[in-house]
Amino acid sequence: MSAHSFSTTALSPELIDNLTRLGYLEMTPIQAQALPKILAGQDVIGQGKTGSGKTATFTLGLLHNLKVKRFRVQALVLCPTRELADQVAKEIRKLAAAIHNVKVLTLCGGTPMGPQIGSLEHGAHIIVGTPGRIEDHLRKNRLDLSELNTLVLDEADRMLEMGFQPALELIFSHCPAQRQSLLFSATFPEKIKSMANQIMQSPELIKVESSHDHASIEQHFFEVQHNDERSTAVALLLQHFQPASSVIFCNTKLETQALADSLLHRGFSCAALHGDLEQRDRDQTLIRFANKSINILVATDVAARGLDIDNISTVINYHIAHDPEIHVHRIGRTGRAGNTGIACSLMSNKEAHKVIRLEEYLDIEVHADPLPNIEVLNNPISMAPMTTIQIDGGKKQKLRPGDILGALTANNMIDGSAIGKIQMTPLKAYVAVKRTVAKKALKVVSEGKMKGRNFRARMIK
Repeated sequence: MSAHSFSTTALSPELIDNLTRLGYLEMTPIQAQALPKILAGQDVIGQGKTGSGKTATFTLGLLHNLKVKRFRVQALVLCPTRELADQVAKEIRKLAAAIHNVKVLTLCGGTPMGPQIGSLEHGAHIIVGTPGRIEDHLRKNRLDLSELNTLVLDEADRMLEMGFQPALELIFSHCPAQRQSLLFSATFPEKIKSMANQIMQSPELIKVESSHDHASIEQHFFEVQHNDERSTAVALLLQHFQPASSVIFCNTKLETQALADSLLHRGFSCAALHGDLEQRDRDQTLIRFANKSINILVATDVAARGLDIDNISTVINYHIAHDPEIHVHRIGRTGRAGNTGIACSLMSNKEAHKVIRLEEYLDIEVHADPLPNIEVLNNPISMAPMTTIQIDGGKKQKLRPGDILGALTANNMIDGSAIGKIQMTPLKAYVAVKRTVAKKALKVVSEGKMKGRNFRARMIK
């Protein structure tokens, strides 16, 4: 038995058996260090990057504390964005599969209030949500936290950056004083330390490095003289490297939208992701990026939290990040799962202080590479290979991925190899098809029948 085996912990046999079935054979560094302390009832601060295994760490802790026969809210997990909350809730349900009748409820902004009110009336064991929506339910006395035994703050640094501190303070005031508090954060600024001192009892600090090897990431730095040059520099880099998929990080929402608009005007297949977007537009953007209908995502750091997409070949930093830890978090989006990745960062003389901090933090010397020749802009632009078709029917209409696949491939209308990811939501379905057959696929779906009825459909552009 390995010293890092889950069977060496105080977890129940049911949870350990389920972990084995899921392929969780060895604990990651953060799990090996934090889980025994969490299972012993201690408050824990965990600092780790994306992919470190922190979600499973706190999930196993809150499941360990759960009394299933007591049908009350016993655990609350707070996340900065709906996307991350959905991802966390999915992981909790997966790890809780061996425990009968565990109810997990997601409460996030950007979704209708009515169904959430109905779900709360039916009760839940575990709540996963965003601070603003949790605050709303508490103020209206729809949510009772009096029997809470585990409070988790996931990506706490981003929640504070997004201005959620007043909402968090109200939530804390509704939590019992006797509880276990678990705080996880990719970075650890002073505001986090101050909040931890207020809500935690003698917490153990666990800090681990990123779980993947940054040696697989090829870093480049490019000097620009003025901000006006940045969008052209990004276009040069995209044309030079021709990445299959890339994320471009901007420091502000205004920069994010302006750069996305500029790249779209140049003919690139891209979209913006930031906090000012409607939830529907955010959802559609993430679906299209994941299914390869767009190959460039321009995002703020906050909006990109919860982005769980593999095989991102290139990351571009439009500006140097304010914090070296954020830089590491950004470039860690590429070079995963044994693949190599490219990270490009634009810098100006005004950012010299940030570059110096980055050199000290990474123990490297930053040298500016020359930007690609302007002539590369004459090269053909590499377009995303897929197009997304939205179907106005989803899980509530009993529509399944198999129904959509069957309709598209019936009578050899479209070859199965031309069909990509199919994603279902309660009221919509999204199917990715190769650009070359997109019009034909739209005609098949619009004019054909699924589940014995017609569904409206359109291409998302």
